[in-house]
Amino acid sequence: MTDAGGPTADARARCLANVTAVRERIASACARAGRDPAEVRLVAVTKYVAAALTRLVHEAGCLDLAESRPQAIWTKAAALAGVAPPIRWHLVGHLQRNKIRRTLPHLALVHSLDSMRLLEALDAEAATAESRSGRRRPIRVLLEINLSGDPGRTGATEAEAERMLTAAADHPHVEIDGLMGMASVPDGDATRARREFARLRELRDRLALLAPTGAGLPELSMGMSGDFEEAILEGSTLVRIGSALFEGLDREA
Repeated sequence: MTDAGGPTADARARCLANVTAVRERIASACARAGRDPAEVRLVAVTKYVAAALTRLVHEAGCLDLAESRPQAIWTKAAALAGVAPPIRWHLVGHLQRNKIRRTLPHLALVHSLDSMRLLEALDAEAATAESRSGRRRPIRVLLEINLSGDPGRTGATEAEAERMLTAAADHPHVEIDGLMGMASVPDGDATRARREFARLRELRDRLALLAPTGAGLPELSMGMSGDFEEAILEGSTLVRIGSALFEGLDREA
């Protein structure tokens, strides 16, 4: 993908074409749903992608980038420090409590709040950071919901999500902005995926009644490369796209 001077012209062109194609599909799905494409944010999932290719995706206009491992965010945030416009980093994978302190300063949004213990740990660390800096910076999070009901998969149950949202008033340094979920069979049956996304939207609408007054739950993070159009039809505001952005590109280069 690279030559002695950096990424090749072909790699840049292919990356831009991939990003453009995904944005066109987002716009088409929004048109089918009667929605404004500006309501849907493309989050480029760069896990397993080298920093050079991550930079190309940013140059192609993707400002929201996501990783599933905190360590990858540490590394890439350092490698891409100073790029303009600045990157908004999202964490879409599990956040271990012992990695919170080092990870939070980089993050615009955590998609994977899945337990009361993690809520408490995030709130405590954000409070500590605020006391050190003198600046209030609530941590923005989404409640990750286990749509499949499989105990082997990450995500909270609906009852656990309700308890966390009810407890939000006691954790003022964490701002719960919505829900995240993934279809039980990614890249599987579109009808099934859309049904599960509809269930997540309906859960969001019910839980919004428990949110702090005026806050609401505006964000729905659902949909990946194989099913994001179905997710948009059911109200997704954040689509997490990985493989569709990197077709024809060497991810390791």
